[in-house]
Amino acid sequence: MLASAEVHDVRDVADLVAAAATENPDKLALVEAGGRCLTWAQLDDEVGRIATGLGAAGIVAGQRVMLAAGNRLVFVATYLGTLRAQAVAVPVNPQAAPGELARMIADSGARMVVTDADTVRRVREGVALLEQALEDHAAGRPSEIDGDLLVRAATPRVVVAGATLLPGERSYDHLRAGTGRAVPPLPDPEKLACLLYTSGTSGRPRAAMLTHRALLANIDQVARVQPPMMHGDDVVLGVLPLFHVYGLNAVLGGAVRHRAKLVLVDRFDPQGTLDIIDDEACSVVPVAPPVFAHWGAEVQLDDRLGPVRLILSGSAPLSAEVIEEFTARTGIPVHQGYGLTEAAPVVTSTLCSVRPKPGSVGAALPGVSLRLVDDAGRAPEGEDPGEVQVRGPNLFSGYWPDGADGPDAEGWWSTGDVGFLDADGDLFLVDRVKDLVIVSGFNVYPVEVEQVVREVEGVDEAAVIGVPDEASGEAVVVYVVAPGAADPDALVAAVRRRCAERLAGFKQPQRVEVVAELPLTVTGKVQKGRLRGLERRRSLGLLE
Repeated sequence: MLASAEVHDVRDVADLVAAAATENPDKLALVEAGGRCLTWAQLDDEVGRIATGLGAAGIVAGQRVMLAAGNRLVFVATYLGTLRAQAVAVPVNPQAAPGELARMIADSGARMVVTDADTVRRVREGVALLEQALEDHAAGRPSEIDGDLLVRAATPRVVVAGATLLPGERSYDHLRAGTGRAVPPLPDPEKLACLLYTSGTSGRPRAAMLTHRALLANIDQVARVQPPMMHGDDVVLGVLPLFHVYGLNAVLGGAVRHRAKLVLVDRFDPQGTLDIIDDEACSVVPVAPPVFAHWGAEVQLDDRLGPVRLILSGSAPLSAEVIEEFTARTGIPVHQGYGLTEAAPVVTSTLCSVRPKPGSVGAALPGVSLRLVDDAGRAPEGEDPGEVQVRGPNLFSGYWPDGADGPDAEGWWSTGDVGFLDADGDLFLVDRVKDLVIVSGFNVYPVEVEQVVREVEGVDEAAVIGVPDEASGEAVVVYVVAPGAADPDALVAAVRRRCAERLAGFKQPQRVEVVAELPLTVTGKVQKGRLRGLERRRSLGLLE
């Protein structure tokens, strides 16, 4: 077994690539499933070329570069090259709707969007929507994009990999055509490294501001866990989306830190992913909980997962029963953790527990502190649960653009999750303060979906809840009140069309229920608990 490499004088994640290239130049770093391979020396060269190309294109330190691409070498090299150039990376969901992309481009003030053939159509539509919104705003006309976002907006240059260019666009090959030049060392690790969008409680996505310090801190915290999640001779499956913090920093960042080989897989396919695990001899498999349901019917699962030594689960809670059944079938240990975008992301892991405990998401990583508080901000009495607060150098610096709602003066940040800690320091999650739906590990705030549904003509009110779903963990269901709707089926179709236009696929409702009224409290607030009760009765066959 190769020991995990020690790293010194590292100021950003791209420095880890340079260190690996110096010490292990000919060792494979990245494999694109069905595509190219890069050694550490070749990856370092790619990163240098991109950093130089960004500078030649006029991108200066602190400016934002959006990445709208799948799990490919293009994404990895652009992300790391952006960090090396001391610009700010803005990874976004390549499946986002054009309207969502337009708003994120505007909000971030991105000067460039790097995209691939699968995503370029949506990016072009998003840029066109932004240009129209800027024109409307300047003329004093109503705009599709809020004015406070347009204040930061600029029409970005679009860089395209693997597709025919339109006038004004630039090719990715041109961006990387030069020779990498030395970049001055990062002067301050507190500089902003990336913006990662999470669904916002205000009804629109908010970007968590992660510094170079936060990214490196969490990579180091995970590296200090014993036994290690990764080591130098591991082959790591990279199927988790790189635009998500779990794939970006826990998987990619961890693989770079340990100099493990990372196999990039653009999308999860139950059988195809098992084939890749076998073909590439993947030993560490980080996944999200829905994967276990997809693999549940595989008869020879233990044989298909033959090379695997460890499975890591994150993004959403995984039941103890699922873990026990999976390990009994395959003999492979499954360790899960708890994390958040704002914590870059890993907070706890069952690898840090004194002993395995059903239902626990593990103990805090080295360098991470946890505490529980009640509604008054005090420690809860006895064994009562409380809201989970986190403190550590891995925490974000607040939300873009002004650092709002970040850690308090003592460094504590309230997660919005409710749980309890046992005597060993293991965390058990029991509820969520935030009215959140988690679909395939991705956060969906109901208010964002509800606002889009209310835009449909005839809709007076909408309420969104999450319901259990075997494939995705939870699914979005929307209850709609439309008193004047003569044709409920037509209304449902209109709601679906509007959501498809405005929302990424994972945010779109799986089911639309047209109702005469919503259950309300005396103060007029929707009683979503009663709606969840209806769903439970429906699941038990007590409702049609």
